[in-house]
Amino acid sequence: MKPITTLLASAFLALGLVTSSDAADKSTPIRFGDITWESGSLTTEILRLIVEKGYGYPTDTLPGSTVSMEVALARNDIQVIGEEWAGRSPAWIKAEQAGQVFSIGDTVKNADEGWYVPAYVIKDLAPNLHSVADLKQYKAVFKDPESPDKGRFLNSPSGWTSETVNSQKLKAYGLDQDYVNFRSGSGAALDAEITSAIRRGKPVLFYYWSPTPLMGRYDLVRLEEPAFDAQAWKTLTDASNPNPQGTRSLPAKLSIGVSAPFKKDYPELVEFFAKVDLPIDTLNKTLAQMSKKRESPKDAALRFMRNNPQIWKAWLPDEVASKVEASL
Repeated sequence: MKPITTLLASAFLALGLVTSSDAADKSTPIRFGDITWESGSLTTEILRLIVEKGYGYPTDTLPGSTVSMEVALARNDIQVIGEEWAGRSPAWIKAEQAGQVFSIGDTVKNADEGWYVPAYVIKDLAPNLHSVADLKQYKAVFKDPESPDKGRFLNSPSGWTSETVNSQKLKAYGLDQDYVNFRSGSGAALDAEITSAIRRGKPVLFYYWSPTPLMGRYDLVRLEEPAFDAQAWKTLTDASNPNPQGTRSLPAKLSIGVSAPFKKDYPELVEFFAKVDLPIDTLNKTLAQMSKKRESPKDAALRFMRNNPQIWKAWLPDEVASKVEASL
């Protein structure tokens, strides 16, 4: 037999006297995707802390690759992806068009990706290097140790979407004969290659993105590219296109991904998610400290919350913010 309170809640819900969130089961954990990259894992822990301490809902996480988490979200096997690069994955686009998933908010404005060099390279070795169009004259600066007549471009690892895009960009910018397209074995290997060069004060040309610890740790300059063009972008994402056209990458929009049932059942959390705004400079610095101190994402999230109340309090009703603050 159902408890009287459950029967009353069901009756009130049927009559429209309570919202679905009032009747949401606070004993069932809200499942977040267990994101493995730094900014996503930090954002996830910030959200979980607020959901648990401010709103009283238990949470847990479910691991998986980006695509598998998006598929799980569409099935409501998980309810939240804390950092969704909305509109890039075919799995996401399909689920969004079917009304199975929703991207909430604009959580990190000015998130970006592109080709970078350390600032000291421009200052000391390549004073006229401002855009990808200038790279032809500076291939000797970025000399490849195995092919010294060419420069070296550090691409993403094979298998990443950005690796295809960057390889096509080298062709589009007429640089494929002047630069070795060097693919690191993993994201960690790419980081190690870049960090090693910077620590030794050596020139290095590489693909990277933000928000990341690297951006918070070093003074890097993004090289200019032609303005974004949707048709040109299609030629860059197609590895078989023989005539790729140069353009900046698709503008990044970082959101919080939620399942359709979650959006319906937790309107107060959707309202909170829509207000999340993580200043990118603060986020990059937090990520850099997390990496330097070898903090867990949970510990870094706690430090972020303690050090930046003016940021997260703006997302929340006063009563909820007070509960969160008391828990820190």
